[in-house]
Parts: sequence; C-alpha cells; structure tokens
Amino acid sequence: MKRFNHFDASSVEEAVSLLQKHKGSSYVIAGGSDLMGCLKDHLWMEYPEAIINLKTIPGLKKIQLKEDGLHLGALVTLTELSESHTVKTTWPGLAEAARRTGSPLLRNMGTLAGNICQENRCWYYRYPDKIGGRIDCVRKGGKRCLAVPGDHRFHSIFGAVNKCIAVNPSDTAPAFVALNAVVKTTKREIPIDEFFTAEKGAASTILDRDEIVTEIFVPRPAEGSKSAFMKISYRKSIDFALVNCAAALTIVDGKISAARICLNAVHNNPRRCETSEAALIGKELTEETAQEAGQLAVAEAKALIQNIYKVQIAKTIVADTLMECTR
Repeated sequence: MKRFNHFDASSVEEAVSLLQKHKGSSYVIAGGSDLMGCLKDHLWMEYPEAIINLKTIPGLKKIQLKEDGLHLGALVTLTELSESHTVKTTWPGLAEAARRTGSPLLRNMGTLAGNICQENRCWYYRYPDKIGGRIDCVRKGGKRCLAVPGDHRFHSIFGAVNKCIAVNPSDTAPAFVALNAVVKTTKREIPIDEFFTAEKGAASTILDRDEIVTEIFVPRPAEGSKSAFMKISYRKSIDFALVNCAAALTIVDGKISAARICLNAVHNNPRRCETSEAALIGKELTEETAQEAGQLAVAEAKALIQNIYKVQIAKTIVADTLMECTR
C-alpha cells in the first residue's frame, strides 16, 4: 500500500467537506473490509490521497423502529442487523441476508452501507497489481470484458451490459430491493431500485464522489406481509453467493396481493423479477405458482458456457424463496 492521509471525521458535514477538499482522490471508510482490499491491490486508476473515517461520527449506528418503518444507520454492522429482535420479527428476510454474509469476523466489521456499496468481485477487475501488473478490463480502461472469452464461471447470466459481465456481490442488497427500501444520503433520498448503476458505467452505485450514505429506510410491511432470503454458495459461510434471492409477499385472504422478488449475483445489478411478480398477483402461493415464477425469472437469461449452471440455480432459488415466505 502507498501512503495516504487519514482523517477521523467528527460529523457528516466534516466528512463531506473533506471529500470535497480532496475531490476525486479520497474515499470514506467504515468497516473497511472491501476498501482495504481495493487499496492493497491498487484497484483504482489513481491511488487516493485521503481516507475519511466515518466510525468516529456519532448517530450513524442506530436501529430504530418508528411508525413509518425501520430506520437503519449506515454504520449498523451486519451482526447487529442479523441479531436484532425487531428485524428478525418483522423483516426476517433482511435479518437472514445479513446473517448469511461473510464470516462472523466480517459481519462484526462490515456495515450495511458498505455492503450495498462494495465493488464487484470479478477476478479480472480485482487482479492484484503486485502480481504481474494490472489487468485493464473494460471497467479499468480496457476495450473488452476479459471474462467473456475467459473464466466466467461466476459471472452474469443475463448478458453483457456495456461489455461487462461482472455481478453485484451483495447479500443484503436483494433483501433491501425486495423490501422496497430507500437509501438516504447527504444529498437526497434514493429509491433502492434506482441506487445500483453498474450496468450504466464503471460505478456500482449512483452515489457522487462527495456523497455519503447516512441511513437505509425500510417501510413498515402491510398486514399479511412476509419476507425470506436464500443463498447458494460453495460454503455456507465466507463465500460470496453463486446466486441469492430475496422475496417479500403480501397475502390477503389466501391470495397474493403484492410481490417483490430480487435475484443477485446473476447480473451487474440486483435484478428485480418483475415478470414473476406480476404472474403471482391474485394467485395462491403453491409449489406450482412458485415454480412458474422461477421459470419466468430466468426466461431472458443469456448464460455463457461456463455459467449456464446458474440458470437452473436461479430458477430453483426463486421458487424456494417464495415457499420460504409461507414458513
């Protein structure tokens, strides 16, 4: 790693001021589990001159249940979220997503905002500069996505957008999408469906360089609502998902009146299964309707030869996650 200036921000306003002072050459740090790897591997085109610590800012680590819903401070750790009685009782899918993220140590360090803002894990994009020099994939100034003709076992099954087939690695992101969350920042409130922008450019989120996530808001569910999360990975802990899925359903008089389903680790951004959602409305949740939703979720898949296995996993996990909402 190279030398950089480290600042302990005492307020959100000070952190923003420091980002603006070192514009284009600074990053914020909270848990640091993603950022430190990026720095060690010289991931970015230019090495930052300043790192701004957010952990020293009071008031960003609260889990608050209010009349309108759940207010989560950006610095709430994954462990705190997964163990919260309030979250486990009312938003079980979100608690399970946090519980299934990484190892206990990483959950103790990692924050909610960090988990949804992390960089993709493509091995071409992440290739360490110290081992033979950087690999210039399309997201680092190259002309093509090297995973397409190369090793794409864990990459997108829904085609290349902007020539890149890296996937979003977050476990909590699909849960927040399924729960229709809102990301609150120092500048604005962003519906979760608009937050992820990896398919539009190099950045994984819509955030400006001087913009900081301060809170994630999850609306209070309607009467009869249930949520669930499932993850398939090589190992139950530590590993990033091969495919994960979150679902939130509202069931009234035995019929589904509202549905949100989100797959992840299958595309550049968390992928809403809107066709599946529409097909469920007005129906009972049965094995048959769940399997139909799973089939519709992968109807537009464009897998490559090495990752075609993920199509079957995605289809099955959608059906299984929906059925998990009944338990």
